[in-house]
Amino acid sequence: MQGWISINGKRFGCIWLSPMAGMTDPAFRKICKAHGADYMTTEMVSAKAICYGDKKTPVLARIRPEEMPCAVQLFGSDPGIMAEAAEKILERAEKDGTLPAAIDVNMGCPMPKIVKNGDGSALMREPEKAADIIRAMCAVCGKIPVTAKLRLGWDGESIHVVEMAKSLEQAGAAALCIHARTRAELYSPGIHPEYIGAVKKAVGIPIIGNGDVFHAADARRLFDTTGCDGVAVARGALGNPWIFEEIHAMLRGEPYLPPSPAERIEEALHHFALMREDKGEKVAVSESRAAIAYYTKGMEGSARIRGLMNTADSAGRVIQILRDYQKELQEQI
Repeated sequence: MQGWISINGKRFGCIWLSPMAGMTDPAFRKICKAHGADYMTTEMVSAKAICYGDKKTPVLARIRPEEMPCAVQLFGSDPGIMAEAAEKILERAEKDGTLPAAIDVNMGCPMPKIVKNGDGSALMREPEKAADIIRAMCAVCGKIPVTAKLRLGWDGESIHVVEMAKSLEQAGAAALCIHARTRAELYSPGIHPEYIGAVKKAVGIPIIGNGDVFHAADARRLFDTTGCDGVAVARGALGNPWIFEEIHAMLRGEPYLPPSPAERIEEALHHFALMREDKGEKVAVSESRAAIAYYTKGMEGSARIRGLMNTADSAGRVIQILRDYQKELQEQI
């Protein structure tokens, strides 16, 4: 492990924020960036929606300068549409003045509503089409790298991630992120890191390991057992963006001091403020419930706070709930 990753000649840090649908929005990306995420990816964006002129979807693909380096992730299964969508995203990004670090292809989402259309991890069953998608996108993306996130295979009887990684590399993929489970396994049981190691040995492009990184020790284990170039954190960052600080401290051999309960609430308030700024009060109040539940998970009285949040109907009420809770936690010290 060398602490950095070279993708098409550009250097990036090795601790990444993995894309998560409905979670890795601009507010969360800013939070994670502030805590040390070296590289981030947007939540997945529908290629068809981009091509068919949906007005809301392009917003999901917008990246602010302060979020860089950040990639845009597309999902779809038609090579032509994926290429067209990538081209449209880059055209808009150039006008906005912030080109993404890469265009990433989602070949790993296991959710039924995604795979039923042949998208996400359904592409693990069609390796030739997956390679065609990479090839078509590379043809229009120019100097912007095309990367992909994939799983080990569709199920335990069809684990062919090594062969697929070779094919995607030959098609032009500049880096691959491997979630070390099959589609059938969803998010449990534990990951199979040996396959990440096998992919790393089989290809010459950077390989990012992903899956079950909840603590610095998990990241260290992935590095040590697989030889991967980087580690991508997903669910481990929900409510705990400090995980990036923890991992970096571990890599530097420095001690790490976790946040206090009161500090966790302060960050939840900051997160909510960023959501309001980006999405407006109504949407922020609704979407903040999940985010705040992660920040308070495992803390004394968190179930009561979740109940109160479910009835909150204004930003003022959300702030009051969190400030009152923060005061309670401080008085318990």
